[in-house]
Amino acid sequence: MEYDIIVIGGGIVGLASAYKLQKSNPALKILVLEKEDKLASHQTGHNSGVIHSGIYYKPGSFKAKNCLDGRKELVSFCKEHNIEHDICGKVIVATQEWELPQLDKIFVHGQQNQTEGIRKITAEEIKEIEPSCTGIAGIHVPCTGIVNFVGVTNKLAELIVSIQPESRVLTAHEVVKIIQGERKIVETIKGTFVGKNLVFCGGLFSDRLAKKDGVKNLDMQIVGFRGDYYELTDAAKHKVKNLIYPVPNPQFPFLGVHFTRMWNGDIECGPNAVFTFKREGYGKLDFSLKDTTQALTFGGTWKLLINNFDFAINEYKRAFSKKLFLKQLQRLVPSLEMQDLKPGRAGVRAMALQPNGAMIDDFKIVYNDQSLHVLNAPSPAATAALAIGEEVRKMAETHFGI
Repeated sequence: MEYDIIVIGGGIVGLASAYKLQKSNPALKILVLEKEDKLASHQTGHNSGVIHSGIYYKPGSFKAKNCLDGRKELVSFCKEHNIEHDICGKVIVATQEWELPQLDKIFVHGQQNQTEGIRKITAEEIKEIEPSCTGIAGIHVPCTGIVNFVGVTNKLAELIVSIQPESRVLTAHEVVKIIQGERKIVETIKGTFVGKNLVFCGGLFSDRLAKKDGVKNLDMQIVGFRGDYYELTDAAKHKVKNLIYPVPNPQFPFLGVHFTRMWNGDIECGPNAVFTFKREGYGKLDFSLKDTTQALTFGGTWKLLINNFDFAINEYKRAFSKKLFLKQLQRLVPSLEMQDLKPGRAGVRAMALQPNGAMIDDFKIVYNDQSLHVLNAPSPAATAALAIGEEVRKMAETHFGI
């Protein structure tokens, strides 16, 4: 079975890319292959469901531009297709004096990134927005929201087939081999397909898929970091109205433990960030010999862990200690008690590391012999998915000649 384009990866970035290509080129036959039984099974379906504003990102970066453009398009898409979402706003809260310069830097980034409506707020104004939250200063970000990203992904799949009935979105089709040639042959566990061009959106396995496709000089490797969440019990949900974030420590590549009201009404608290011994390991004790060996024989992993040793140890302690997790949460909401928390889900973040241990912070898309590879799409990739899909479309039309 031959297709004009085969998209490998059924998360939101893969479906957004396929949708943008299909919408712009209705005659193309496009195939999307997803290895799991359902779309959006991993990073898309295990993230916090936040529509990010773009306030944090380095001005002028691919992230900053695509987050702004993608957010606006995502909200319009949700309105058009009646997908659950709410532009509820969030507060970024400083609880200690040493955080104030970083809070100011974030505000300046937000202004440069054209983040609408942001304003600095006082301790009293924090209380007006989030009565249970305590801080010394903050930023109100009204354009942040929450959304059902799985619902968005499934709607994109539906629209692709409605535009071109000969296009297909197949689940349970894990790609095992790619044979190079004038037409690329994609072998899956359930069948073989021929594609004139390929687009890879493999998330946690983007590096391995790139190697399968013969990408040379791959100067990065994906290393997984698990994030554990707690949820507030029904009796404690009133303590968080919408979204509460700490001021992120600039020394570490994570936003810190925060509170998120989900689109379904649940309140999540987290995540932490711990090295995972399995790329799709959502349990604390999940283990894959292949994933662990590959991660721990890569010099970049060790350099990252050594450079952030104290942070890594503290995160591991919190992963196995509800008391320590609670203590971190109480920095923002002091009235929280142990009985207010119940175990929640977990997610795994694909961190693209260079051999020197540096994290590739921006989105990274490369071309390779009739293939495009989205090698790195960290947060806010879900928010920015439609904008990333547009970038993929432009690149595909240039390189594939469609």
